[in-house]
Amino acid sequence: EVQLVESGGGSVQDGGSLRLSCTASEASGFTFDGAEVGWYRQAPGDECEWVMWFKSDGTTQYNEILKGRFTVSLDKAANTLYLQMNNLKPADSGVYWCAQEGPGTVADALNFPQQCDGLWGQGTQVTVSS
Repeated sequence: EVQLVESGGGSVQDGGSLRLSCTASEASGFTFDGAEVGWYRQAPGDECEWVMWFKSDGTTQYNEILKGRFTVSLDKAANTLYLQMNNLKPADSGVYWCAQEGPGTVADALNFPQQCDGLWGQGTQVTVSS
């Protein structure tokens, strides 16, 4: 399993936007094109929450609670997966992770409800203030 790296988090006001990036080291040889990747998040004191899946055929599936505010896109040239988050709410605050999906991966073994802290890398912190 390849450990992916998240970035782009920050602090915004209610209604603001952020774009998170998910990358892989060149040494890993991991290519997002054709891969399956999930985004997850966890707020302090809360359990882990699934955000969305990016499927190997390029299709996507989102958690319904996001109500169309989040959109993922793939920059093949940069081998980077972006999560555009618009109209952010304080409830969107938390640490966000992207993770490789598929048989044998940590993400494949998730059994909600559970914590995601410590399963992958550091993640990227998103803080939305009211």
